[in-house]
Amino acid sequence: MKPRVIIVDDSRDLAETIADGLADHGFDATAFHRGADAIAAAKAGKADVVVTDLRMPEVDGLEVLRAVDVPVIVMTAYGAIDSAVESIRRGAFHYLTKPFKVDELAIFVERALADRALRREHAELKKSLGFGLAGVIARSAAMQRVLALVERVAPSNAPVLLTGETGTGKTLIARALHGASPRRDKPFIAINCAALPEPLLESELFGHVKGAFTGAVADHRGLFASADGGTVLLDEIGELPLALQPKLLRVLETGTLRPVGATSEVAVDVRVVAATHRDLRRQMADGAFRQDLLYRLDVLALALPPLRHRREDLPLLVEHFLADARRKNPASPARRFSRTAMRALLDHAWPGNVRELAHATERAVLLAADDEITEVELAPAPPATAFSGEVMPIVELQRRYARWALDQCGGHKTRTAEKLDVDGKTLKRWLDES
Repeated sequence: MKPRVIIVDDSRDLAETIADGLADHGFDATAFHRGADAIAAAKAGKADVVVTDLRMPEVDGLEVLRAVDVPVIVMTAYGAIDSAVESIRRGAFHYLTKPFKVDELAIFVERALADRALRREHAELKKSLGFGLAGVIARSAAMQRVLALVERVAPSNAPVLLTGETGTGKTLIARALHGASPRRDKPFIAINCAALPEPLLESELFGHVKGAFTGAVADHRGLFASADGGTVLLDEIGELPLALQPKLLRVLETGTLRPVGATSEVAVDVRVVAATHRDLRRQMADGAFRQDLLYRLDVLALALPPLRHRREDLPLLVEHFLADARRKNPASPARRFSRTAMRALLDHAWPGNVRELAHATERAVLLAADDEITEVELAPAPPATAFSGEVMPIVELQRRYARWALDQCGGHKTRTAEKLDVDGKTLKRWLDES
């Protein structure tokens, strides 16, 4: 049976021309000039792929996209690129700018059919294995919406941009995306873009060849090559140096990279998930982030809610972190939180979000003197330095204050540096000084 393709364009002649061209490529192609008729045919099971014009009277391409449950390829005029990108965000498989060759369209129809088959296979596998987004606590409506989007976009190969405040669980969601995807049996590799200086970061990401620089005594594959077939999480993508941004863009656009010191390209097949708590559009306006890279990363965006917007999840999260802390600290007598301690947890604003809650729970378990954790164990630690006693060198004061600030920020160095209004290297120096 030939694959069935519906083409809908308010220009009847154009729709029929495209249908004839696809028929020459072996498809069972049917032309419509009204969106409503195309939707009715697709809902009647007469389509494996829909190709629709974006701007049409009465029922436009976005309405067609919303109404059908088969892959949709969008056709658009050059001046409507923004709308075409929006259609991708809403789930379209691909878009083509008019005019285009039917040969090009046929290639994407084939890919859409293959993608649909893969999604069906993935759904059957999930059903047979009882697959779920294990490890993600999501009773709240806000997190349920996030997980619904994770399920929807996981089978795709498109980049995903995870946004949200620090500590909201972006790494956990990135792992969930990988685990729910056809790539789950391949590597998942994460790197913090703020953790390494630029020369080392380029080598870690893209690899290097022997002799590329002092100390390069052997070839190094790099994280992208090591994750071939899998997923790479670029955490703190807003910290990626400007000089490396075009190299990442090249990987996303061509699937190839050039190791440091190499003269040839290396092909890689990875899905990129980027995460940030920063406003990348503001960084773009300030010249700190490339516009083309942002648009390439921001095709599928997931915004993670702060803990204060998902209060329903807090008791379950506390229970989870309490059990985890007890496993790590078996000598602790702690078994539960008192009623007043739980009320204090529920009333707290949690500026550090889930990460802060996890640290607070573990600290309470460590300090607990009884089986019931009280508000005393939840009270924050006093500042590391009081202005009393003998005078100390200023570097010692910096070191103590930096360590206290790091504790207040849940151990998150990037957030601590922001709070102290210093760069990451300065914070590291303060923490390391003795």
